[in-house]
Amino acid sequence: MAVLKVKFTKTKRDKLAQILWILNWFSVVSGIVLFSLGLFLKIEIKKRNEVMAKGDINSVPNMLISVGVIACIINFLGGKICYDCSDANKFSRWKLVMLPYIVCTFCFTFSILVGALMCYTMRNELEESLYLGLRDAIRFYKDTDIPGRCFLKKTVDMLQIGFQCCGNNGFRDWFEIQWVSPRYLNMASKEVQDRLKSNVDGKFLVDGVPFSCCNPSSPRPCIQYQLTNNSAHYNYDFLTEELNIWVKGCREALMDHYTGIMRSIGITALFIWLFELSVLIGVRYLQTAMKNVLLLGNLEGESDGWLLENSFMETAKYNINIIKNLGKANQISTVSGLTDPNIDVQSTDCGKTNVATKSIPAAS
Repeated sequence: MAVLKVKFTKTKRDKLAQILWILNWFSVVSGIVLFSLGLFLKIEIKKRNEVMAKGDINSVPNMLISVGVIACIINFLGGKICYDCSDANKFSRWKLVMLPYIVCTFCFTFSILVGALMCYTMRNELEESLYLGLRDAIRFYKDTDIPGRCFLKKTVDMLQIGFQCCGNNGFRDWFEIQWVSPRYLNMASKEVQDRLKSNVDGKFLVDGVPFSCCNPSSPRPCIQYQLTNNSAHYNYDFLTEELNIWVKGCREALMDHYTGIMRSIGITALFIWLFELSVLIGVRYLQTAMKNVLLLGNLEGESDGWLLENSFMETAKYNINIIKNLGKANQISTVSGLTDPNIDVQSTDCGKTNVATKSIPAAS
């Protein structure tokens, strides 16, 4: 029994073909939208490439770009097919092409859904990449004279100012590394020498943060050095006072930024998937309706259209059997007692002449 069978008159078939022709052009536009979203996400990731560890974070934008290009090609072809399907004579040219086209389009439509879901599942990979990248960027913050790292100070400062954040997980990350360049340290100072000797690794560690961590909206001057020393500042209590530096870590701030972008892209991709799926259903109805009208021979009469010619279970069993039997056609059975009927066939001796023949009785 056919699934979701619908009866179509010639007028309905023509209108369906015209509507699908228009919708396929909208689908081309949706392909351009997917391509643009993937390109936008790729550019946004590349902007922060210096504070990200190398990983598989570009898989989502690359997939969206690829899907967008394929969508433009497939839907352009679909528009041409639907336009010709308004004429039964022109449909005969696409009769053998439409079913493979529908199968390929279904697989492509599924890839749009996968791309939309990947926008929500790449959070862990992105968070790990940001954690490792920011950790290394902060560690090399002081290396302004080393080639390949001299840009990191500016990158981190601009990042902290732009996203109103400080450190990787928070401002305390700066307490654990030497972020002041040795060129700015007075090695003759007893305070500097004592700090270097007090550290096992010989690093100059301070309870301070770079200037880019300061909150310009704070009413009091920025306290960026000796943050944990209450006696170093007038009317200051480190534990109770609201600090005038950014408290949020840059990893959290960047994750909020990218999560918002990917959520918007994922929702857009889901809507495009639903739209593409509805167009594909319409093309399937048009294909079966036109196929049946040709079988009936009356191009002006009514015809049935459906999604599946048989039920879901029958269609699934049929396709499973096809998959199971793939490659078995050329196999020769080796079971004992069984022989292939095409081998060991005795040939007829056509050249044999001593065959007994009956004599023809003579007329009396």
